[in-house]
Amino acid sequence: MKELAPGLWQLSGFPPQGINVYLMGDVLVDAATRRAGRRILRQLEGRQVVAHALTHAHPDHQGASHEVCTALGIPFWVSEADADAAEDPRLIGERQPKTRLNSVIGRVWTGPGHPVDRRLREGDDVAGFKVLDVPGHSAGHVAYWRESDRVLVLGDVLNSMDVLTGWRGLREPKWFFTPDPERNRESIRKLAALEPSLAVFGHGPPLRDARSLADFAAKLPA
Repeated sequence: MKELAPGLWQLSGFPPQGINVYLMGDVLVDAATRRAGRRILRQLEGRQVVAHALTHAHPDHQGASHEVCTALGIPFWVSEADADAAEDPRLIGERQPKTRLNSVIGRVWTGPGHPVDRRLREGDDVAGFKVLDVPGHSAGHVAYWRESDRVLVLGDVLNSMDVLTGWRGLREPKWFFTPDPERNRESIRKLAALEPSLAVFGHGPPLRDARSLADFAAKLPA
């Protein structure tokens, strides 16, 4: 586990930076695939964890949520618009573009549903971070923003590596994982306007260059 900013740690995963999980204060953010539970729980040993929150309910983010919440006895926090899919993962597949790859991912990575204890809304506080609504990649995608030091946990609104090749660099999430690309671009612009000093992603390494994020957003199709 690596500390990226005060109170923000990135858990190790495989492949490195491929599917990221974070500890944000005492809240676990995302839980990778259903095969990641043991690895996540091992890294959390000896740490206080009071809740588990998602950026969004996709198989590579909610996969081990049920296992982690059950093992640690902690509540599950998900945005209002993604809460039903977190509880009933069949809805994840129904809302994704219909491709063979999504069918395979759905079978291999999706974890069991788990009751949602808190439905997150824009402006809510989670471990000192403000919840931001940033839909597009999923209907209820949220990001977490700490204004005091301009740290942003943005999930899959943007990727900092290609999820298929591993090549690094800012990218929109793949169209076949994103039901509403145009709305997601609006969310990218919303987050770029914050000028974060540190942005961390669901896929790819951290970014400490607000200018490159702003430049990327400026070049998006209108």
